[in-house]
Amino acid sequence: MNIRLGHLILIALALLFTGCVRKNFYAKTPLVNPEVRQKLEQNPQSVDSVVVQAGRHYKRGFLHRIFWGKHYRPVWAAPAKVPVFDMDTTKGGLEIEKLGGGYQTTSLTLKDKNGFTYALRSVDKDPELVLPKVWRNTFVLNILRDQISAINPYGALALPPMAKAAGIPHSSPELVYVRPNDSSFGEYEDKFSDKLFTIEEKYNDKRALTPELGDAIDIVNSSEVLNKRYEEDNHFIDQLAFAKARLFDILIHDWDRHEGQWEWAEYENKKNHIYRPIPKDRDNVFYRFQDGTIPWIFSRNWAIRKFESFDDEYNDIYALMINSKFLDERALSQVTRAQFDSLAKELQTSITDDVIARGVQNFPDSVYSLVGESTQRKLINRRNKLHEAADKAYEILAKEVLVVGTDLEDEFEVNRLDDEKTEVIVKRKSDDNVIYRRTFYRSETDLITLHGLAEDDEFKISGKVNEGIKIEIYGGRGEDEIKDESEVKRGGKKTWVYDTKRGTELEAGPTTKDKRKNDVRLHAFDREGF
Repeated sequence: MNIRLGHLILIALALLFTGCVRKNFYAKTPLVNPEVRQKLEQNPQSVDSVVVQAGRHYKRGFLHRIFWGKHYRPVWAAPAKVPVFDMDTTKGGLEIEKLGGGYQTTSLTLKDKNGFTYALRSVDKDPELVLPKVWRNTFVLNILRDQISAINPYGALALPPMAKAAGIPHSSPELVYVRPNDSSFGEYEDKFSDKLFTIEEKYNDKRALTPELGDAIDIVNSSEVLNKRYEEDNHFIDQLAFAKARLFDILIHDWDRHEGQWEWAEYENKKNHIYRPIPKDRDNVFYRFQDGTIPWIFSRNWAIRKFESFDDEYNDIYALMINSKFLDERALSQVTRAQFDSLAKELQTSITDDVIARGVQNFPDSVYSLVGESTQRKLINRRNKLHEAADKAYEILAKEVLVVGTDLEDEFEVNRLDDEKTEVIVKRKSDDNVIYRRTFYRSETDLITLHGLAEDDEFKISGKVNEGIKIEIYGGRGEDEIKDESEVKRGGKKTWVYDTKRGTELEAGPTTKDKRKNDVRLHAFDREGF
């Protein structure tokens, strides 16, 4: 069954079980006690904490839950005591820097008296902007809004102790409630009035450099990192640090880790620049989606596979890697199976039962009574099996691998060592230093793709074997030299060359397939993915 047919079935089911459009979907206020709102309006400074429900509007009857899932509806409706946000006193006093937010989250960047930045992010989400305009006034919007209940609104609160134990940079979100008609928000008063938020450190520039980041010289976004990585030959992603962060994502079931979900601490090592990841936006940890008839169908492999539910088992590692595929391919291409296994064991040792317990105890008491013990049990079980998850993640990544050069001159060497092993080495011509080396195994890898990008690159393929891995070469801009001295006796031609005919010198061998054309689009490479 193809995806389009699957979507049509889901829409038909939605029509059967959804009913009319709800014009007033969201609760008017998260406050449990209406008298408290009156008190806040009359004397704002008289109340320093309130009891809220993050989303009582997600409560549904038995039949609705059967078809659309129980999800975290009881958690959204659970009462939680939170402090009242005050622009003059919270974090020592804050001021607004800019409005932010993605397609679903309302957020502000705030800065304190020292210039350190914080993100004020809405706990509840509105997916309206995700939809094409034609759907925004239809039942489809109500469906999407209702399915926000698959998110644990307090999930991110549990992560800091675990991230700290793992040695992964992290923010420490805290819950706050913004008063009704809080004039300190100026032009944004209506957007933020009478709502529940988290406030957390925002690592987005030099102002956020802290001792925890060591001797970092800057903090940059993924777009800057990827552009620098490909423009220069002395800028590198710390692939082991990223691999550990990605295994942590898998442990906590954070499936939404696209390139926009990361900042990067920049370090200098002699003449090289190294980038280490800082994860952010943990909205989807502990996601619970597949406990209703329609969501279960919706998350099948032929539909939208990434909506896998957090469980004691790793039911589908691939689903947890779909949104991160672009960045994983570019930032994990050098990590071996042994290194993944070592990192998994490191996390298993550092994230102890006690660390997990302390994290989950950060839930509000009412939330802990609902999902605290089950969340803790699932995390412990998943941690105990993390080495299995790491092995599966490695196998997914190893199937097809990108090896990418730079806009400066690079030299690629591919050595077919035997029927099983193929070694790939990349050197920068500026000083002949090896900047990439990995041995691939035919039992794991079907395809290795080499991109030379710009300038005059050299590619040399050698080795005579019976069987071997397919190599695709995209020379890129510049006058490239490609020499294929290899021979693979079985399985057809195993060195495919994609480049422009003009400006490319090709010495083909018995294994070479010449796919050159007079079209520069042939060797285009996506650097940013946004």
